[in-house]
Amino acid sequence: MHDDQHGTAIISAAGLKNALEVAGKDIAKVKIVVNGAGAAAISCTKLYVALGAKVENIVMLDSKGVITADRPNLTPQKKLFATTRTDVHTLEEAVKGADVFVGLSKGNVLSQDMIRSMADQPIVFALANPVPEISYEDAMASRPDVLMSTGRSDYPNQINNVIGFPYIFRGALDVHAKAINEEMKMAAVHAIADLAKQPVPDIVNEVYHVNDLSFGPKYFIPKPVDPRLITEVSAAVAKAAIESGVARKTITDWDAYKKNLMELLGQETKLTRNLHDTARMHPQRIVFAEGAHPSMMKAAVQAKTEGICYPILLGNPDRLRRVAERLKLNLDGIELIDMRADQEQGRRATYAKHLAKKRARQGYTFEEAYDKMYERNYFGMMMVETGDADAFITGLYTKYSNTIKVAKEVIGIRKEYNTFATMHILNTKKGVFFIADTLINRHPDQNVLVDIAKLSANTVRFFNEEPHMAMISYSNFGTDEIGSPVSVHNAVEELQKQFPDLAVDGEMQVNFALNKDLRDDKYPFTRLKGLDVNTLVFPNMSSAQGSYKLLQAIDQDAEIIGPIQMGLNKAIHFTDFESSVRDIVNITAVAAIDAYVDKIKNK
Repeated sequence: MHDDQHGTAIISAAGLKNALEVAGKDIAKVKIVVNGAGAAAISCTKLYVALGAKVENIVMLDSKGVITADRPNLTPQKKLFATTRTDVHTLEEAVKGADVFVGLSKGNVLSQDMIRSMADQPIVFALANPVPEISYEDAMASRPDVLMSTGRSDYPNQINNVIGFPYIFRGALDVHAKAINEEMKMAAVHAIADLAKQPVPDIVNEVYHVNDLSFGPKYFIPKPVDPRLITEVSAAVAKAAIESGVARKTITDWDAYKKNLMELLGQETKLTRNLHDTARMHPQRIVFAEGAHPSMMKAAVQAKTEGICYPILLGNPDRLRRVAERLKLNLDGIELIDMRADQEQGRRATYAKHLAKKRARQGYTFEEAYDKMYERNYFGMMMVETGDADAFITGLYTKYSNTIKVAKEVIGIRKEYNTFATMHILNTKKGVFFIADTLINRHPDQNVLVDIAKLSANTVRFFNEEPHMAMISYSNFGTDEIGSPVSVHNAVEELQKQFPDLAVDGEMQVNFALNKDLRDDKYPFTRLKGLDVNTLVFPNMSSAQGSYKLLQAIDQDAEIIGPIQMGLNKAIHFTDFESSVRDIVNITAVAAIDAYVDKIKNK
């Protein structure tokens, strides 16, 4: 198997399949012109026929012109696609009225007039390198309805062999295949074609500096950087090898196989996999505040697809459907709620009565509460408060200060605490670290720091880890007697009195927290002696947020999950405007687990 031959065939066949779908054309009826008759052209055309193209509808050209059946001395390969037509001899004649042009020849042989002579919505694959048969600019200028592909990475719909390699070989080798047969090649074609119809990962949009790539004229084949190629193509090829009888090893757990591939490529970690797997065991009803935001909508659809939750999107249903249509997202099975619609009047009144009664001693009236139910944060949190939903995700549009205020009013803080807080989890090459408080408490005093530490310890245990907690400052164990070190020092003293078995100490500088040899040598009395610290509680929000964002900027491979809410009575979780789809899906998994644990506790 050679990538220039079979690889180009597989990738271009996937592109052709999707381009025809965009154009609304039947492969069995389209007229195809293939300019070039070398090994790559022959392989491509054979695969198009396997895909459903009719030989009688194909015209192939070599350096001498149209390959006709009456031409002498044809090679066996050229004979396969020699046309019986006698009315075409040149490329100009061949492309007239054609639906598809595939160029595997040399540069600048296709003119704008030739493209204009083609059928409606012509498909032009100009794949000669480094100069295509016609430039992208000239092709697009020739007529507005052309569907164009080249081998160039700087233009849409690149036919690039790396879309299939090494993933085709990966699937073949993983099942110890004796050959790469036609069934395996066709499986790769369909896997690649199908992937282009799925929502595009954030990393692809970032690399190509676009916001919302979606299936259509400028995106009908996946980008080479799409991280899903390794799982989708490899698995499809491996399955086809097993089913066609050339595999010497069988795979039965395909989910595990794909997860292993993602781990090898660094796309998924044990931490996130466990989160998602746990959430899938007990999916919850989760409300997404900014339902029309592309990232939140994509995350909701992905979370539903993965079985993490039953999503509820807040927003105007017509607008939500328009956004979904633009993003090529399927909202089937997702509840859409317009909290401002007339039909929601009864629910708004019910929520308002509940909130007014709960906050009566804080001066709330029914009228004031009713007005607040037109705001997505009040309405969504009341859905959770009254049991109409299990968890709520917010934060992409709203300011944190407002969201925090609403959460305190509607949901309230757990009775054993005086505050709530947030934590970010950093999954780094040096291990997993839990960092608090990154969002809620700007200038915590001693009592608030005690609460944050207690919340952090409970949250770390929530993630099945034992907390080894360092309380951070710019001094070590009382070397400074003014400012924030005093608050941290006193908080540690209080924590050690209340929880004699909790591995917590400080105040200490970050380097002593993270280097146990240095810490144990300099301060052998510490309760953390011999332990690797995994939990860092900072003296204020600035230092906590700055620390995790610095690490995020320095270590691009570090995975960050958060902010994770700690201390509210219900599962209310936050995102921010920088959150990617993957970030929101991870928070959704945490929210689903959080909500389920709450249910178990309250039974």
